[in-house]
Amino acid sequence: MTGFGAYVRSVHRRGELVVQPRMGFSGTAEMRAGLAATRAADAATVGTITLDSYTRVGELAAAEEALRSGIALNGYPIVTYDESTTRELLAGIAGEDFPVQIRHGSATPLHIFGALTRAGLDATEGGPVSYCLPYGRIPLEQSVTNWTRCCEEFARLRELGREPHLETFGGCMLGQLCPPSQLVAISMLEALFFHQHGIRSISLSYAQQTHQGQDEEAVLALRRLHRELLPDADCHIVIYAYMGVYPTTPEGAHALLGRAAELAVATGAERLIVKTAAEAHRIPTIGENVAALEHAATVSRAARRATALPAGHSAAPAATDPTAALTARPGTYADGSAALTAGPGAAADGSTDSAVYAEARALIEAVMNCGPDVGTALFRAFKRGYLDIPYCLHPDNMGRSRSYIDDTGRLQWAETGMLPLGNARKSGTGRSVSSTDLISALSFVQRTYDQLAFPESREPLRIPRQQRP
Repeated sequence: MTGFGAYVRSVHRRGELVVQPRMGFSGTAEMRAGLAATRAADAATVGTITLDSYTRVGELAAAEEALRSGIALNGYPIVTYDESTTRELLAGIAGEDFPVQIRHGSATPLHIFGALTRAGLDATEGGPVSYCLPYGRIPLEQSVTNWTRCCEEFARLRELGREPHLETFGGCMLGQLCPPSQLVAISMLEALFFHQHGIRSISLSYAQQTHQGQDEEAVLALRRLHRELLPDADCHIVIYAYMGVYPTTPEGAHALLGRAAELAVATGAERLIVKTAAEAHRIPTIGENVAALEHAATVSRAARRATALPAGHSAAPAATDPTAALTARPGTYADGSAALTAGPGAAADGSTDSAVYAEARALIEAVMNCGPDVGTALFRAFKRGYLDIPYCLHPDNMGRSRSYIDDTGRLQWAETGMLPLGNARKSGTGRSVSSTDLISALSFVQRTYDQLAFPESREPLRIPRQQRP
């Protein structure tokens, strides 16, 4: 049985990183052109159809009126278009060698699952927590019920010889400032939820954060946990290029995306979702999306070549590569931190009980002790504060946890509220976070990468420490 997960696995076996855009247009001609350009890019790619906001929240009459009035939407209204329109859009482009994923952002996605399966597609993403708490309009308990039904109906595609694939969005909670251990835990818990309701092909997400070494630790922890907790599932890991306030300069944006590609290679992640140099300013064009895909592919290939060289040697990035000045000495990152595998207590395969792993494992165990049904356990865990997203205003989030960026650039817990970390907590010392601290933290990555120079020297750059007011 083939499908999205099988394709990604086959590309990974031949030594390439799958790169994917976040692309969606309301017009069928432009959407088809975007898919065709993605397929033709000089990279190993999969396609994306991102849906519009009206479809996401179920305001289908508004989507229909916009199409009738010729008003462009911020994505593809798959439910409003009839099945034949979407099939024609995909014809001759989508296939076993170019699978297409639907991205939507909905806590009430049954209408979306129905439309995508009728159109012949079998890959999408989200989750009962991650598509509810950040910006959802409905209670978490209702989102869990909705996603239970969607997963169980989606899983029936296997009876038709199609392998349904679901990607967790839990590793991207709120985009930024959620410590990596909780991102890993929620991504893993949503994967367990999918699996309990019949899905066997699953990708686990993790969004690039503020510190390359900590991110590597997180991705290795996520891989270890899915091997421990879902040994019978077909799983792969997808990295998201930074989801928070993005660099405003092309140099900064390219450098940040390059670091995401290097993170994917260093951790063995199979897929990367890119962002473009236009991200801070507007919705990117098709050409800008393709440029980002090809840049990420170029950096990942260079990183893979570098790791294949004898010990102590490094591959020189191309002179035109804007991330060249961010290349550090072997075993270090651009911020001066040591690579995880070179750190104290780290095994060669990355199977160390890192701070991220220990905290994520503690959170997962606490949630699973809330009951045998994963959905019910997730709802109870948030009610008890065992999961608590910093700065998330959804009424089902307790809102007692806080985070900050320390002087090395790592995301740490400032306040843990009721999080059951106990002895597992190995990071941060606890501190108050002022409104000024929060505003500064929100732009930390943007400022860091926009301020970087790109000298001809191969000497590693130090990412400047956060400036406190």
